[in-house]
Amino acid sequence: MKRSTSLVAAGAAAFVLTLSACGGEEPAGGTADTTPDSSMESPMASPTEDMGEDMATPTDEMTGGTDMASMLVGPGCADYAEANPDGAGSVDGMAQDPVATAASNNPLLTQLTAAVSGQLNPDVDLVDSLNGAEDITVFAPVDEAFAALDQATLDTLSSPEGAQTLTDVLTYHVVTTPVDPQSPDGDYDTLLGEQLSVSGSGDEIMVNADSDNPASVVCGGVQTANATVYLIDAVLMPPAM
Repeated sequence: MKRSTSLVAAGAAAFVLTLSACGGEEPAGGTADTTPDSSMESPMASPTEDMGEDMATPTDEMTGGTDMASMLVGPGCADYAEANPDGAGSVDGMAQDPVATAASNNPLLTQLTAAVSGQLNPDVDLVDSLNGAEDITVFAPVDEAFAALDQATLDTLSSPEGAQTLTDVLTYHVVTTPVDPQSPDGDYDTLLGEQLSVSGSGDEIMVNADSDNPASVVCGGVQTANATVYLIDAVLMPPAM
């Protein structure tokens, strides 16, 4: 699996995240609805337009009363904020919705949205689980990361036989606790049950830097109503894979 080496162009319209745990364990926050959606014509279709209104607008207490843009880290944040100054896909806009809904409004996360909402694989729909979880961190691969996957991998992930594999990959991108963008270093438990590591700071934060499948943070510390989001430039593979 080839890692994308280019940074994402901000605001380009085109996180595998999400989640039910490995081996049939259910992710925190609820059980995913895996009922196939016959209306989806393509496994990598455009993101769903309405992913729920079940989370209230965060209060100042939830956001800490701080300027959310000032808490962001990563080399792509300024360009993204400039290209998306307002609306549901902006930094402030994403804070109003739970994470799966917020991701569906982000123009860099259309393929991740497809993966977690049953569009890539009708047997894997993690929207309710993600939106219902509390205080999680999602490492969200941008569209260029999905574009770097070879066709054989995509074919596997979209097949009935690959549903568990896709679930494992997506749940590996979800950490069960908040990751502080100002002090991200550490090893973290994921919903899959495997750990991932975060190292560096500022514009040079890496995920699984010492593995064969590292990812760089494009923009991190983005807050949603129930999660902290880090946009990353590669799809992470669990150690067992």
